Amino acid sequence: MTGEILSLLMLAATCGVLLLGFPVAFSLAGTALAFATIGWGMGEFDMRLLGGLPSRYFGVMVNEVLVAVPLFVFMGVMLERSKIAEQLLETMGLLFGTLRGGLAFSVTIVGMLLAASTGIVGATVVTMGLLSLPTMLKAGYDPKLACGTICASGTLGQIIPPSIVLVILGDILQGANTQAQLALGNFAPEPVSVVDLFAGAMLPGLVLVALYLLYEAGVAFFRPRAAPALVEIGEGREGLGRRVMVAVVPAGLLIVAVLGSILLGIATPTESAAVGSVGAMLLALMRRQLDLRILREVMRQTTMVSSMVFVILLGASVFSLTFRGLGGEEIVTDVLHNMPGGAFGAMFMVMALMFVLGFFLDFIEIVFVVVPIVGPVLLMMGLDPVWLGVMIAINLQTSFLTPPFGFALFYLRGVAPREVTTMDIYRGIIPFVVLQLAGLAVIAAFPELVTWLPDLLFG
Repeated sequence: MTGEILSLLMLAATCGVLLLGFPVAFSLAGTALAFATIGWGMGEFDMRLLGGLPSRYFGVMVNEVLVAVPLFVFMGVMLERSKIAEQLLETMGLLFGTLRGGLAFSVTIVGMLLAASTGIVGATVVTMGLLSLPTMLKAGYDPKLACGTICASGTLGQIIPPSIVLVILGDILQGANTQAQLALGNFAPEPVSVVDLFAGAMLPGLVLVALYLLYEAGVAFFRPRAAPALVEIGEGREGLGRRVMVAVVPAGLLIVAVLGSILLGIATPTESAAVGSVGAMLLALMRRQLDLRILREVMRQTTMVSSMVFVILLGASVFSLTFRGLGGEEIVTDVLHNMPGGAFGAMFMVMALMFVLGFFLDFIEIVFVVVPIVGPVLLMMGLDPVWLGVMIAINLQTSFLTPPFGFALFYLRGVAPREVTTMDIYRGIIPFVVLQLAGLAVIAAFPELVTWLPDLLFG
């Protein structure tokens, strides 16, 4: 029992250290090693368990699926440098600007297209904040609606594939599902792949887009002054059809090449990510936005993001190994199995926990720390792994919007005009957080929204 108490104290201490601002990877590994030493001194932890770390690290190094992470990051950063977002926002603004709420519709649709082609939340929010927010404010939009629309649309890259979150979740859930099935006596479990999660996340992502558009249409209908039509637009609409084609077709072709090759089984996610990276470079060349200086910047940023992800993964391996060695997994299993409502009650508790953690922790920390602990237990209770992965991804998307540490809020605050207050941003995202939770409830009530497309494509 002492070891189990230590595991809970370790979890609390780790959260406290993270809130103090220490680097995530070193906080996870350092706290775990400290409690492993304490547990060893009390006779509650076997230090030989840490001997399994080299094999875990080698497994990460040879994992082909995880190679997709730096490739998708490179694709996203390169597309951001190619100015594709600027052209999309300009043409969509002209297309919908004559409608009440048209600029909000434009931002949401462009956010969806960028999510399916870049998936980089920070770049998307900053770009749309720089380009769309001044235009929306000049047109007379309510600052809260404008800020909420930009922040929420910018986070769609977390759920609409190709998403780095889904790549990481797919790898973790594959191991969790294997562990759960072996515990149930199934020694030939069906694998869970990133491709399954990509297919499963398509319809839920579109459901969220539809909820955003319905809310914006409702605001435009019931509060016309909050979302007026753009009046100074007449001259710019000449040749609009051709301009829309020029803006949308290249991005659409790249989306089809990447996602289509994955969903049709032509290429693995890693191979498709490589195709997407080359395609992004070609788009940048076509737009004359690529030279050696920009290429160096893109590669430097890709290296920084990828290094952050993998160093956190290595630190989280130390944490999860120590947590299990102290007996924390048994506590999690007992708590979830004894929740009222069975699998539904256990799932509800995990979703609520992740939602609360999203106020304080980054999505990568939650994925690497929480999912390996609760995933096998939930899967042993009969939950569909693809449905579970998509539910977690949508929940983690909300963490970008929830104060005080919602990253989308910080990104927008950094580029917003002075007349937009921080409270405008915080109040503006509240309806969209409610929409996120509503979308989560819809997908919980209708799991077919997740499972239908994978079943159709892969049987």
